Amino acid sequence: MNYRNHRGRRRTRTGLVGATAVTLAAALAGPALAAPPAKGGHGGTRAAMDAAVRDGVPGVTATVRDGNGTWAAASGVGDLRTNKPRGTADRYRVGSITKTFVSTVLLQLEAEGRLSLDDKVERWLPGVVRGNGHDGRLITLRQLLNHTSGVNNYTDDEDFGRRYFLKDGFLEHRYDTVTPAQLVAIAMTHKPDFAPGTSWNYSNTNYVLAGMVIEKVTGNSFASEIGRRVIEPLGLRATLVPGTHPKVPRPSSRAYGKLAPTTTGPTYDVTELNPSLASAAGEMISSGSDLNRFYTALLRGRLLPPRQLKEMKTTVPVGEIPNAGYGLGLIGRELSCGVYVWGHGGGIHGSSSESVTTADGRHSLSFNFNGDWSGDSDAVIEAEFCGE
Repeated sequence: MNYRNHRGRRRTRTGLVGATAVTLAAALAGPALAAPPAKGGHGGTRAAMDAAVRDGVPGVTATVRDGNGTWAAASGVGDLRTNKPRGTADRYRVGSITKTFVSTVLLQLEAEGRLSLDDKVERWLPGVVRGNGHDGRLITLRQLLNHTSGVNNYTDDEDFGRRYFLKDGFLEHRYDTVTPAQLVAIAMTHKPDFAPGTSWNYSNTNYVLAGMVIEKVTGNSFASEIGRRVIEPLGLRATLVPGTHPKVPRPSSRAYGKLAPTTTGPTYDVTELNPSLASAAGEMISSGSDLNRFYTALLRGRLLPPRQLKEMKTTVPVGEIPNAGYGLGLIGRELSCGVYVWGHGGGIHGSSSESVTTADGRHSLSFNFNGDWSGDSDAVIEAEFCGE
């Protein structure tokens, strides 16, 4: 989980890739393209999307589902080379939003009596979480899901960062396949962040391990279990777990990044990559419409029994996000107007996404920036749920 401040505004990025800010040429800002607005309008949301484009995001796509139906809009461009506008039906990499899907599957397995969240990681993955003070005999599955395990975050490893997040490494290794075991092994070369259950820190390694547990319990990959248990029953036709496949299916836009620790300099097309570097922590692809349908179904109890949904919504404090808590792959957050929303954010190369839904499932917003260094995602959320 990465947080950056831009001109005094707080932005939240939850995922594999951090994001800072820079402004591209104002000429990149294009007019918003939208379906006819629903009753009541979404003018503030549209304005916040346009502001993100003026701030440097190449393009934004957003979809809202509420009591008045569905509203979808896009602003800016989806391809900097052709100046093609972003599309309202775009598929995009959702990064750490994947974590809610993974947690849902683990909670379904608990409901079926096939595991307990109080099981130690060692029971399912013997010898995997060991080294430099890590000990899977002391960590529960629940602590993986709510990031209180203390397990080191493999994406913070400097060598991994140079290889996959910076220009020279990424352009050479963008199509490499990395196994979950290799990702966990990177984390094990570092000390734990803290003793299990004593603090909170976002670690992508937690969810790589969760994906490995799903495979050990079911005999199937986490991808196939998400497909069978979530994607197919809900009819999420734009959603997939791509594994090692490097392309984003159409309709989609290009994704852009700086591939540098700074926000200036060249912009690179980073659309194609082998998403195994994210694994169960963030490899999925979806669309705004599908994400809204998923979170609506989840919060309305269509995917989990009441006990498991209550567990998922039992949060621990997250100091970096005011008025927010982290549950089991689900973030709960009170907005400035008092509205409480549930969801998750996700960042991966060239893609920054947010999906939030009210507790009753009646009002959902999902959107994506196709650049990873700029834009105020909080402003879009606040405009939709707290605007006039």
